[in-house]
Amino acid sequence: MTPESPLLRAENAARESIAIACRVLAHRGLADGILGHISLRITDDTLLVRCRGPRERGLAYTQAEDIRMVDLDGNPAAEGELAGGYAVPNELPLHTELLRRRPDIRAVVHAHPPRVVAADLAGLAVRPIVGAYDIPGTHLAANGVPVYPRGVLIRNRRLAEEMADVMGAKPVVVLRGHGLTSAAATVEQAVLQAISVDGLAGMALQVATAGGQLIDLPDADMVELPDLGGTFNTDTAWRHELARLGKHR
Repeated sequence: MTPESPLLRAENAARESIAIACRVLAHRGLADGILGHISLRITDDTLLVRCRGPRERGLAYTQAEDIRMVDLDGNPAAEGELAGGYAVPNELPLHTELLRRRPDIRAVVHAHPPRVVAADLAGLAVRPIVGAYDIPGTHLAANGVPVYPRGVLIRNRRLAEEMADVMGAKPVVVLRGHGLTSAAATVEQAVLQAISVDGLAGMALQVATAGGQLIDLPDADMVELPDLGGTFNTDTAWRHELARLGKHR
């Protein structure tokens, strides 16, 4: 048997990590059913992306074989990548436009969290209403989470450009009547950002339902919230997500 090259080993590991991240999204309730996808930049011109295959069962059941490598136009990046009835997501332009214009990111998550959609439709913005409850989420919200105001399927580059223009350099954009897009340097970070936004949206809905008012964290408290660093914010948080996922297997 020919030994697996380091490049192929890394590629296969990336496919598995994206598949696991899709399952985390689903088990967190951010991508119920068959809607949603995650991508990862491999080279300047290629990406791995969660595709829909002939035996599609939904994001909760994503396997490494569902992750395929394509170019920025959605063409297979190697022979057989879209064989066997696999097709790129209709909203692939959502991923590729961000990867084209933002060298600071490698991963893009598109999900349909019901609480995010409901909060936005209720007029509740993603705001820094909590403190130490979710420090990364609070900092993310304090910097502002823009809203793309069209509830459309982002199926072409024109619509993807509109969304990207609204998102700017921010890590997350809410898509009205649709869901959200999260972008980061890693798949794990992009998923965790989406989870934080979903949690803040859920908290806002609870406060509003109880008759309360959303009040941003005071500046004096904000400056006391430390950056706990990537090891805690991402690595430890991701191990927790994997443990949660394992419990559901």
